Amino acid sequence: MTNIGTIQELEEHLSRPTDADVAALAKMDGDLLILGAGGKMGPSLCRLARRAADEARAKQRILAVSRFADEASRHHFSAHNIDTIACDLLEPGALAKLPDARNVIFMAARKFGTTGAEHMTWAMNTFLPGLVAERYGESHIVAFSTGNVYPLKRVNEGGSIESDPVDAQGEYAQSALGRERMFEYGSHRWGTKVAILRLNYAVELRYGVLVDIALAVFERRPVDLRMGHVNVLWQRDANSYCLRSFPYCQSPPLVLNITGPETLSVRLLAEEFGRRFGLKPIFSGEERDTALLSNAAKAHHLFGRPTVSAEQAIDWVADWISHGGPLLNKPTHFATRDGKF
Repeated sequence: MTNIGTIQELEEHLSRPTDADVAALAKMDGDLLILGAGGKMGPSLCRLARRAADEARAKQRILAVSRFADEASRHHFSAHNIDTIACDLLEPGALAKLPDARNVIFMAARKFGTTGAEHMTWAMNTFLPGLVAERYGESHIVAFSTGNVYPLKRVNEGGSIESDPVDAQGEYAQSALGRERMFEYGSHRWGTKVAILRLNYAVELRYGVLVDIALAVFERRPVDLRMGHVNVLWQRDANSYCLRSFPYCQSPPLVLNITGPETLSVRLLAEEFGRRFGLKPIFSGEERDTALLSNAAKAHHLFGRPTVSAEQAIDWVADWISHGGPLLNKPTHFATRDGKF
């Protein structure tokens, strides 16, 4: 594949539906409501859904709910025929004012800044999902979660599978597990059909683990090796899996790990970027025999393997950074091992 040179090309690629996405929207019954649509993944997810629905000649509305702090961010959605609703989801009574929807994606979350403001993280990650589970108890809900609910695994054992015991470390991971439990409660209480997607880590050219590593190499800063291995998944594939999860919503909830098939060495990733940049990476810390890793074989069986390989993503990220492509400047802190974000 050719390199991606501009934000417009990137956003077009991230929102370009596959045949499977079009088929999923063709079969979707009712409107699609996306809660927390203004984050890193939300805009491209909304556009992907809209384009897939249009290609399928489906009639459902795509409704994006976010605070929309400025009109420019809201215009980004409306310009692509996505209905927008400005809403602070934690405001008392706010959820009651939202329209009913047969299909709901929950992606509102808080991670960074948890330390020192733990109450806000719990409110967003656990209290709010409880409210949403009640408000949309008759809907199908696909809820994003995180692989952080798992304990660190020995690298030579492969990643955690969905049936492994959870062991959330730190208040972010604990509150994310709380999010899952609230949707699980709603599913048992009202029979709500739910799919929970444990994602780690989505990447594109402006943010993500690959950008963090590549940028450190490019700027001649040390690459932290404490979390020596990672999984990554191209963002469009993560969003595609999300849209195609609705037929698998069930009660009690279906849990799916969402990530790529490769276990990637951070050291080798840095060396690959160094080779592309003509630079020798600098390292700090040492690899451990454990890491936060997930096995997504179950999702790959349902949806197929990702359309973009880790190798392709590495090539794109290296080219993007070497040419000064715009970044979101939102580090992932993937090397964190104690759960404190």
